[in-house]
Amino acid sequence: MANKLISTMGLPPRIANVFAARSILTAKDALSLPESDLMALLDLGRDQVAVAVARISEITCPPYQTALSLMEDRSRSGYSGRSLQTLLKGLDEALGGGIPPGVLTELVGPSGIGKTQFCLKLSLLAALPTYCGGLNGRVIYIDTESKFSSRRIIEIGENSFPQIFQTEGMAQEMAGRIVVLRPTSLAEFTESLEKIKLSLIQHEVKLLIIDSMAGLISGHPRENESSSRGSKQQSLGWTLSFLKSVAEFSRIPIVVTNQVRGQSTEAFHYTFEGPGKEDNKASERLESHLTAALGIQWAHAVTIRLILEAHSGQRYIKLAKSPFSPPLCFPFVVDSSGIILLTDDGVEMKGQEISTIRFQGQGILEVQPI
Repeated sequence: MANKLISTMGLPPRIANVFAARSILTAKDALSLPESDLMALLDLGRDQVAVAVARISEITCPPYQTALSLMEDRSRSGYSGRSLQTLLKGLDEALGGGIPPGVLTELVGPSGIGKTQFCLKLSLLAALPTYCGGLNGRVIYIDTESKFSSRRIIEIGENSFPQIFQTEGMAQEMAGRIVVLRPTSLAEFTESLEKIKLSLIQHEVKLLIIDSMAGLISGHPRENESSSRGSKQQSLGWTLSFLKSVAEFSRIPIVVTNQVRGQSTEAFHYTFEGPGKEDNKASERLESHLTAALGIQWAHAVTIRLILEAHSGQRYIKLAKSPFSPPLCFPFVVDSSGIILLTDDGVEMKGQEISTIRFQGQGILEVQPI
């Protein structure tokens, strides 16, 4: 709400124009300044500034809601508030129906583990007709690493929904509903985000994907290390605030992928794997222990965190953070139809195993600095 535009808050046109002329454009801009500074900057009287600030504060800080009113609002939100089913039964059940609308969902894991595969399948599902379990809408896919593949999306569709994709023209129609943006800089990315709200209204967008946020931030040019770090954190903070406002405004699922950083820890077994075996010792020596990039600020901002990792020759997807479920772990594979769970019965995790990210193997892991 801090980034809500003052021009949309119903101030008298003359007062709103004065704010705009002084480049005080958002609620955060206005409320960050003392009243006396606003009077001097805007050349307005105390009463005029006080009334304007009161109006901005009232709109920026929404009134309290009871649990009942929240439930009623969700029921009235209609189709735009639907969860996006992943068609991974165990995961959908744990999430209360699928990827939830109105919040940020994060996919984090090492390069090559399956994050983009997951995003491609979600894009297809959002575009599919409702009778197939889809949302029958458009998708905005912000592809910062040029990993989006139209051919792979069609392959996933043909193998997941052969009866639909055999219909003449259906593949082209589904692909036409996915709008791919490829910003090459942080400035282009910011410009893309600023245009999104209008697109959400005009084009019936049902899903927004950013793949990946960490790749874009880590690629931000740096003049020197200290100024670069500050610039990245400022950019990340603005992006977080904007994405959360878009989620609240649009009531659609927003999915963002994140990369990993290395950390030094000793190999360990999850509790659900039982005692380690001697023949696993050699493979564990090749295993990397990782942590999510982008830091604590980002980790607290996302509502759902899904971790994709690999250990002992098996890939796992972990529901590490969710208000709907305890932490659960599911083994999965990637095949011609996308990500497939090997079992719908998730195993509950505890302690360190919830947030630790493991990856076994060499040659395909790209740990990004951040």
